[in-house]
Parts: sequence; C-alpha cells; structure tokens
Amino acid sequence: MGKFVITLRKNGEFQFNLKATNGQVILTSEGYTTKAACLNGIESVKKNAPVEERFEIKVAKNGKPYFNLKASNGQVVGASQMYASERTMKQGIASVMKNAPEAPVVEELD
Repeated sequence: MGKFVITLRKNGEFQFNLKATNGQVILTSEGYTTKAACLNGIESVKKNAPVEERFEIKVAKNGKPYFNLKASNGQVVGASQMYASERTMKQGIASVMKNAPEAPVVEELD
C-alpha cells in the first residue's frame, strides 16, 4: 500500500508526497503554510483520486507528459513527475487512483 509523507521544505512550508508501495513518488503537493492546510490537501487527494475526470494530462516544454490532480473546484491538489512516455504516465495515474484513497499519512518533519 502507498502512503502520504508530509515533509517540511527549507522555506518552512509543509508539503506531501504520495508514494507507491515501492517508495516511488507518484504525486507531489504545493507548499502549505500550515500542517492543517497540508492535511486538508491530502484529504482532497484521497477524495478526488478515484475520479478519472479529475486528472488533467499535460505536456511539459521538453515534450514529456505529466498530470495534475484537480479538486472539484478546479484547484490543482497534486502534480506528477515527468514521464518518459504516455503509457508510463497512464500507469502513474492508475497508481494514484489505487493508492491514494486508503493511504496512511506519515510525518517526516525532522
């Protein structure tokens, strides 16, 4: 099972990564000024991840595909890494859909 890992950025902001069972990061959040806001972001990912329409497929300037997960209000709640191909990006979406809803939250704040 995957897990959400909350960390503290150098600038003092909280962020989370959703990691797959193998430890690979499959979704990263923006920075949040409070831990409570970060936890709200995680709840939004858990709620929206099972909804395929919430995933927005994008292509970076370098041509590599990636995706954003959006909340029902259109706000981006997480972004993926850049993928080598559309096929591997779709596997990343499937992994988020599978792992996020039941993933536990772990804090790594030191």
